[in-house]
Amino acid sequence: MGEAGQPAPRLGRILTIRLAVFFLLTFTLTWTAWLAPAKFRAGSPVFLLGVFAPAIVALALTAQAEGRAGVGRLLARIGRWEVGARYYVFALLYMAATKLLAASIHRVVRGGWPEFGDESLPLMIGALFVSTWVQAGEEIGWRGYALPRLAQGIGLGAAAILLGVLWAFWHLPLFFIPGSGSDGHSFPLYLSWVMAVSIAMAWLYWKTGGSLLLTMLMHAAVNNTTFVPLAPPAPVDPLSFDAPLVAWAMVAVSWAIAIVLLWQMRGADPVAIAVSIDTLRRERS
Repeated sequence: MGEAGQPAPRLGRILTIRLAVFFLLTFTLTWTAWLAPAKFRAGSPVFLLGVFAPAIVALALTAQAEGRAGVGRLLARIGRWEVGARYYVFALLYMAATKLLAASIHRVVRGGWPEFGDESLPLMIGALFVSTWVQAGEEIGWRGYALPRLAQGIGLGAAAILLGVLWAFWHLPLFFIPGSGSDGHSFPLYLSWVMAVSIAMAWLYWKTGGSLLLTMLMHAAVNNTTFVPLAPPAPVDPLSFDAPLVAWAMVAVSWAIAIVLLWQMRGADPVAIAVSIDTLRRERS
C-alpha cells in the first residue's frame, strides 16, 4: 500500500499516463515546429517554440494537476543555487574534461592531436552565461518534470538512461534539416553520447537536491565547450556510424564516467530527488 492508503500500483499508473502525455505533447509540438516550412526554421519564433516545448508542456501539465502553487514549486528549482562548489565545477568542466581526454586518446592512437577550434575563451564563457538561461526551455521539462517521475517507477539510473534515449530522439529532425548544425552528423554516435550525458546530469540533479540551475549550467557548458570540434570532415548519412575517432573517443570517456555515476546512483531514493509529497498526493487522487 502507498501513502494515504492508496495502492502503489495506482500511483504508478497515474505517473505513467502523465509521462506518456508529456512526451507525446512535447514531441508533437517540437517536431511540428521544426519540420514546418523553411521560412519557419532555425532562429524563427516557430522554430524556437519547438526548442522550448519541453518547458511549455511541463508547466502546462503541472498547472493542470497542481495549480499555480505547483508551477511555483517547479520554477523554484531554478533558484536552488546553494549547493557545494564541487557541483559547479562538475557542471562547468564535465564537457571540457571529456573532450580533453578524448583528444588525448586520439593522440595516443593516431600519434597526433585532433584539430582544435579557434573559439576564444571569453567568447565561450559569454555564450555559456547567456545559454544557461535558454536551457530552462529544456531542463524544466527533462530534469524538472520527466526525470523525477520516471525515477519513481524504474529508479534513478534506469530513468536517466531512458530519458537519454528520448532526449536524443527528440533532436532527431535536426539531423535532417539543412543548416541546423546537426545535419550531416551521425545520429547513432549522438544517441550513444546523449545517454551518457543524461546519466551525468541525473547524478548532478540528485546530488544537488533537484537544482535545475545546475543542470541548466551543465547543459549550457556541454553546448558551448567547442574547443575540440567533433564534426565529420564531410557530411555523412545521419543514420550511419561514420564519425571522427575523437568523437567516438568522447563517447567512450563519457560512458566510463557514466558507469561510475550509475554505480553511485544505485541506492538513490527517487522520492528524495523528485516531486514534492504534495505533488505525489495530488497525482494519486
